[in-house]
Amino acid sequence: MRGRMIRWVLPVALVAAVGAGVAMAATATHSASATVKLVASAKFGKVLVGANGRTVYRYTLDSKGVNKCTGDAACAKYWPQLLVKAGTKPSAGAGVTSSLLGTIKAAHGMAQVTYAGFPLYYFAGDKASGQVNGQAFEKEWYVVNAKGAFVKSAVSSGGAAPAPPTTTSGGSSAWA
Repeated sequence: MRGRMIRWVLPVALVAAVGAGVAMAATATHSASATVKLVASAKFGKVLVGANGRTVYRYTLDSKGVNKCTGDAACAKYWPQLLVKAGTKPSAGAGVTSSLLGTIKAAHGMAQVTYAGFPLYYFAGDKASGQVNGQAFEKEWYVVNAKGAFVKSAVSSGGAAPAPPTTTSGGSSAWA
């Protein structure tokens, strides 16, 4: 548990430094319709966003129908859930497969929006549409594609698949 708390100290300090605007953005996580859309990201190809245009993410520790983030106060604070009122069905915007949208139970009469069965979240550090500041955070948070899968690497501008990463003599990736 102590290691997990230490892991959150740096991001907590960084996000706290951004100011009150981020705190306000972190609390604005629900909407009446919770439309999920697919938009083009210059860096990651087509990714899911909420009705507000902000990027949504998946957490690698989650499983289908199971949110593993909200049990940890620091995680829940910086990774707010995409929520709707319980009983409200999220709607599919352009490029999104409506049969992949669903919800799971959340606190206070709310439901968390899921895609392909996995819970969706915003990152408190994304203040505007198109930002992907939470991408690859702790190697546990990633943007989501139209199929509901993690997008773990950037796409090339030429439309071809990205080249595989090269390694340095220390064995680390040159894409770090």
